Amino acid sequence: MFDREREWSALDRFAGSGQSSATLGVVSGRRRQGKTFLLEALCEAAGGLYIAAEQASEAESLRSFAAAVGTFARSPLPIAFTDWRQAVDALLAVGVDREIPVVIDEFPYLVKASPQLPSIIQAAFAPRRAEFTASRTRLLLCGSAMSFMGSLLSGTAPLRGRAGMELVVPTLDFRLAAEFWGITDPLLALKVNAVVGGTPAYRRQFTADDAPSSIEDFDPWMLRHPLNPASPLFREARYLLSEETEIRDPGLYHSVLAAVTAGNATSGGIAGYVGRKASDIAHPLHVLEDAGLLRKETDAFRKNRTVYRVNEPLIAFHQAVLRPNWTDWELGRQPERLWSRAQSRFNPQVLGPRFEQICREWAQTYADEEVFDGFADRVGSGTVNDPADRTTHEVDLAVFTTADDGSESLLAIGECKLSETMGKAHLERLEHIRTLLSTRFDTSRTKLALFSGSGFSDSLPQREDVVLIGLPDLYGFTRSA
Repeated sequence: MFDREREWSALDRFAGSGQSSATLGVVSGRRRQGKTFLLEALCEAAGGLYIAAEQASEAESLRSFAAAVGTFARSPLPIAFTDWRQAVDALLAVGVDREIPVVIDEFPYLVKASPQLPSIIQAAFAPRRAEFTASRTRLLLCGSAMSFMGSLLSGTAPLRGRAGMELVVPTLDFRLAAEFWGITDPLLALKVNAVVGGTPAYRRQFTADDAPSSIEDFDPWMLRHPLNPASPLFREARYLLSEETEIRDPGLYHSVLAAVTAGNATSGGIAGYVGRKASDIAHPLHVLEDAGLLRKETDAFRKNRTVYRVNEPLIAFHQAVLRPNWTDWELGRQPERLWSRAQSRFNPQVLGPRFEQICREWAQTYADEEVFDGFADRVGSGTVNDPADRTTHEVDLAVFTTADDGSESLLAIGECKLSETMGKAHLERLEHIRTLLSTRFDTSRTKLALFSGSGFSDSLPQREDVVLIGLPDLYGFTRSA
């Protein structure tokens, strides 16, 4: 198990909570993050019952559940359930004598065939119901369809208020991903992360532990795996989308993702790219956000403006590199030549945006207090109006801290350039933006942060209000001069 101590502790506490009645928990997370590994390990350690649902009819699923319960209980006679009420009560009965975890994995498959199942579980977990109070079953519902799992406990959903735990198993962040892949070259770590993100299974199952050995091996590795139609990574981005139960028109959703990948961040820009009205894409944007494939961010300086960004690196890679020439890639037509041509899209649409996001994640999570003279409570990006020049300036990174009275202070603004040696012109641009912001914030202590993957010019002054962050700093390998 790699870096799942928090999740394991939460599951362990839930399974051994000591409560005198049955309890319900929900575990979610995108596919291939290690949820099943955790839950199977929990059942193995605590002597629990693990049931993996399948895409099947209600009758077949009930037969499978009956067989699983019968095997677990070592029943000498066959068990049969005529409906889900009997099945759920049987799961409660499993925990009559002791606390016991009972896991239903891929729960959305069951609900697709039996939409009434959440309501049945709600009724079974009624606080004064005898079967509920006599049981110490720790029932865990697990699923990878994020839009569905997120709605299980929300609003007027039947199970709202019934669950004692809601655990989301996240992807590994950029530093942990580099450690997991065994990569110590920060540029190589960034490039790999920009393609496969922090999903553990992409190294273990999908590439059979074949990590690129050096920056020179990156292109050959890309041709061995993400760009190879025989590799499971090749079609994975399509499967991530198809697994979401709320998606009815995959073509529209792919177009929305392509629009965002191409740099259309606002709902109006996305609608224009797709060729639909803004109202027509409101639901797809909401579903993609719930699924964790898109994230919506509020402009750091204009709270009435929101932008969308692709949240899963493999999705952005697929939309920018594979989808425009899908047939050629699928048929293996000169992959080296295709990859060379795709660099014009890969660098600005995949690698550059990923670098910017990693810079923001570093500022939020890893930057020491002395870097910005305070803790980052909010990190984002935004636009700043320049009335004199009748233009706006993009700010890649803005760091805010919150005082005890609730007021915000602007600790830093930053610019992130992966492939540029940053010099005096970059610093002067940030100085101008800081001056513009001085009408809204106290900028007397606002630092100017330059993030570069290619180094810094000697012309940059050494000042207390200037922060230089290189790739090794982001990955914690060294500090820049």
